[in-house]
Amino acid sequence: MDERYIVPAQTRIGHVHLKVADLDRALEFYCGLLGFEVTTLYGTQAAFISAGGYHHHIGLNTWHSAGAPRAAQAGVGLYHTAILFPTRKDLAVIYDRLRKAHYPLSGASDHGVSEAIYLDDPDGNGVELYWDRPKEQWPAKNDGSLGMYTRPLDIESLLGELHK
Repeated sequence: MDERYIVPAQTRIGHVHLKVADLDRALEFYCGLLGFEVTTLYGTQAAFISAGGYHHHIGLNTWHSAGAPRAAQAGVGLYHTAILFPTRKDLAVIYDRLRKAHYPLSGASDHGVSEAIYLDDPDGNGVELYWDRPKEQWPAKNDGSLGMYTRPLDIESLLGELHK
């Protein structure tokens, strides 16, 4: 490669497609708990789901994984799927929903640029639910580079969004 290629700034990750052991169980998590909507079912083996009517943000299938054990925490593979919520209040709503459902979380962090809640889906795939702070609020280092960090998420402050 002679020239360095830089992907266009408008490029986005379109969707993630996950192998799951049980399609109904995965749909209960992603649609029943997290609130995504089914856009297409492929028999009993696959589904495409989305937010807001997009053709699909998440694909789920059992083509090579029906009945398989949970994803191993140690090893190569997907670390997590990150789902970006439009506002802090939206993140508070989904956090409150998870809390009321007694769904286990694996973490909750403030990264300076964003606030995030971490959990695993029923197949052990990591899921990050987050919102981005406005870019002008992102922390910067003395050299001008991005100053991201990982600190505990202020859950009480987040839940305060529910009453605004």
